[in-house]
Amino acid sequence: MAPARTQTILVADDDRAIRTVLHQSLARAGYDVKVTGTAAALWRWVEAGEGDLVLTDVVMPDENGLDLIPRIKRQRPDLRIVVMSAQNTLLTAVKATERGAFEYLAKPFDLKQLINVVQRALLAPREASPAVIEPPEESDETLPLIGRSPAMQEIYRVLARLMGTDLTVMIHGESGTGKELVARALHDYGKRRSGPFVAINMAAIPRELIESELFGHEKGAFTGATQRSTGRFEQAQGGTLFLDEIGDMPLDAQTRLLRVLQEGEYTTVGGRTPIKADVRIIAATHRDLRQLIRQGLFREDLFYRLNVVPIRLPPLRERKEDVPALVRHFLAEAHSEGLPRKSIEPAALDRLKNYSWPGNVRELENLVRRLAVLYSQDEITADVVNEELAEAEEPQPALEVGGEGESLGSAVERHLKSFFSAHADGMPGSGLYDLVLREVERPLISLSLSATRGNQIKAAELLGLNRNTLRKKIRELDIRVTRGLK
Repeated sequence: MAPARTQTILVADDDRAIRTVLHQSLARAGYDVKVTGTAAALWRWVEAGEGDLVLTDVVMPDENGLDLIPRIKRQRPDLRIVVMSAQNTLLTAVKATERGAFEYLAKPFDLKQLINVVQRALLAPREASPAVIEPPEESDETLPLIGRSPAMQEIYRVLARLMGTDLTVMIHGESGTGKELVARALHDYGKRRSGPFVAINMAAIPRELIESELFGHEKGAFTGATQRSTGRFEQAQGGTLFLDEIGDMPLDAQTRLLRVLQEGEYTTVGGRTPIKADVRIIAATHRDLRQLIRQGLFREDLFYRLNVVPIRLPPLRERKEDVPALVRHFLAEAHSEGLPRKSIEPAALDRLKNYSWPGNVRELENLVRRLAVLYSQDEITADVVNEELAEAEEPQPALEVGGEGESLGSAVERHLKSFFSAHADGMPGSGLYDLVLREVERPLISLSLSATRGNQIKAAELLGLNRNTLRKKIRELDIRVTRGLK
């Protein structure tokens, strides 16, 4: 029996040092390796039928590696291509994937990771490549997602693989991480980009109106329905429907949404004729949906329907190396909107990188815009940044109640101990978490509204809540709001 043929890897990179390292690593892994610094030499090898796998850089002196991929796929459809790039942007990952690359590796990468990708590419079944869907041309400065950290590279790789599909996506992430930006990127670079992108925030709509907002209603369907209204599903036909803050969707609306996902059609409120739902669903939440499922507040079957491809957006504190790029992006954006042009000194960037960013990218963007407007100097200094962040970092004193300096936490604990001891075996009924929250929320919101004389904007700022979230809480807790009285 003849020995197995040694497989050949064709490597193209304009950096001699990288070519040397890749040659040595791949040779040690048992492959024959041919290296070149030009796209022309790589193309000659491909035309001659050489190689079992191509490993190519993007930027080369004679041709862009991404432009070479479609030619290689036409000449040899079964030849796998792995793209390497220091241009670590979403657009690079999308272009590499859509043009037919097996995998995209952002530089610098781990050599063990490279060997693993090479092995997977050589072992994967040979299938015809899907048709190329070219993403719209944009510069790095206009991309919806900014950052070249390892955490963002993983996001880019996942997004690139999803662009040519209609798979349902669930985006998890803290407030301010950019969940809607990811949803828009999936739409704008995907196969539905010629259709509409429609977003609906579950936390911003009264519970009793959510079904009408989603599915539309017929004239006379309920009091006040004086004419037919189209819902977000109908508005998003042929495109993408983004369900933001899905954890705030009431259970009855969850049931109707599940039926749509199962059957692919829906009816308007008060209607009888089924309408086919031709939309891609992207959902997002900052809440722990599994915890909500345990509490009976979210349907488990709907969770699995929505969570087909989960994407976790990292908080800014987990990708602090992206802060300088984000700051420069926001400064440029502010200048394009007519604000003064500003630069920022390295010490100021270091200070921003060391901040914890509880409000994530949104907090950083607001700070940069504030600096661009309020400070007259052309260069933003570390002193200016320190001054702005000092108040944000000032520790909050413990809330004290009563005359003995007892903290609010201690008072709550004392009351809860009494509550537990009042039940047999010290075990109250289920749903205690939400019961306690409502007990605290109602007086907190009522007193905040009283302190701000009924001004909901000021009360939301005082509480640290989004204005729509505050309005939703006022409705849910049936809090009476009186303007101008204290």
